[in-house]
Parts: sequence; C-alpha cells; structure tokens
Amino acid sequence: QVQLVESGGGLVQPGGSLRLSCAASGITFSNYRMSWYRQAPGKERELVAVLSSIGLSTNYADSVKGRFTISRDNTKKTVYLQMNSLKPEDTAVYYCKADRLWIGRDYEYWGQGTQVTVSS
Repeated sequence: QVQLVESGGGLVQPGGSLRLSCAASGITFSNYRMSWYRQAPGKERELVAVLSSIGLSTNYADSVKGRFTISRDNTKKTVYLQMNSLKPEDTAVYYCKADRLWIGRDYEYWGQGTQVTVSS
C-alpha cells in the first residue's frame, strides 16, 4: 500500500519560514519524481515545485522562485519543501505527489495535504 504523509504545516507570520516534509512508503522512492502542489480556497490546485528522481533537476512556479526550495533524501524516502519569506498568498493546503512513467504507464500517488496559513 502506497502512502505519502505530509507534515510541517501550520500558522506562520508573513516573512516567516516553514519546512514541509512528505514521507513515502510502499514505493521505490528513488524511482519517482516528487512534486509539491498547493490549493487555496476557491482556486485550482497548482504546481509549486518539482524535483527529479535523483534530485538533479528542479522546477518552480514563478510565484515561489527564490523563496522555496525542494529537496529529497532518498535514504529516508522523504521530500521537503523549505518555504522562506512567506506571504499571505502562500496560504493553501500543500500536497506532495509521487509519479513515474514506466513501461508506458503513469503511476501517480498523492498525499492527504497539510495546511499552511500565513497571517499576522
């Protein structure tokens, strides 16, 4: 059974920092590209950051470039999202996703999400 469990969300003041974690089980973690998405109330889910399976390639949404950093520890089967200089518009539920394309089939798994609220 595949599980992705996010943690690290919470309430933070504008300008503050949080580090989200997503621990995976039930998959060969190092084979999967890992991503963070977020969904604010009344908005569609959007991609925040992507990290390749061996951690050499990253991509970020323009809105978080220079403030957020995605990283992974394949020995711990965990992906992280370091969020600095947080803004109220970063408030959302943050989800991690694992995906890989293997023999023509796309395997995709999602976590349950963790709430991040940026407010004074």
